[in-house]
Amino acid sequence: MRGGRPLSTIPNEAECIQLLERAGCKRRVIVHCCTVWAMAEAFAERIDCDRELVCAGALLHDIGRSVTHSIEHAVIGHSIVCDMGLPDEIAEIVRRHTGAGLDVEDAKGFGLPDADYIPRTIEQKIVAHADNMVSDNRFVTHDYSVDRLRNKGSDRGADRMEALHKELSDLYGEDLDVLVNELGPYPQLKGACAPFTVPEGFRL
Repeated sequence: MRGGRPLSTIPNEAECIQLLERAGCKRRVIVHCCTVWAMAEAFAERIDCDRELVCAGALLHDIGRSVTHSIEHAVIGHSIVCDMGLPDEIAEIVRRHTGAGLDVEDAKGFGLPDADYIPRTIEQKIVAHADNMVSDNRFVTHDYSVDRLRNKGSDRGADRMEALHKELSDLYGEDLDVLVNELGPYPQLKGACAPFTVPEGFRL
């Protein structure tokens, strides 16, 4: 039990911050996770989803960076979340959040365990793409991440990201890139994330 809540239930925002700190995540990682949650929350304003699950998934998606910043951080994060006794729904968001997901060919190329890393549920897709639209503590259009993948020669991953952007934009009712203009590039974080707000224009 934690605060009267069994570990098998979805942790709230404050509990997620505590879990990140307990795992040993640096402040920079926590700031990033809070920024991803702010973007995911904006998606969820107009996309039907389990907002409690999206919140926990967004805040915990990079918990594996407490161990490594390599491509393996999602797999390691999945294990950390499982070891904490959190629901499988959160663990799967963590495992599938990289880019627009990794298929079997990608996983093999990166030396990851054979598995399906493509986001399938709407909550998995929202967190993965919110992460694509955040660079450190700054909101960016999806083209920023697409271009980075293409510059690395990852055209298949870039194509998947473009498709995910279109799918979620259609559900949202307009191109999600409009959020960068509407919200501004540097969000004012709120709730348990508020202490992790950094000054506008300050790059981590």
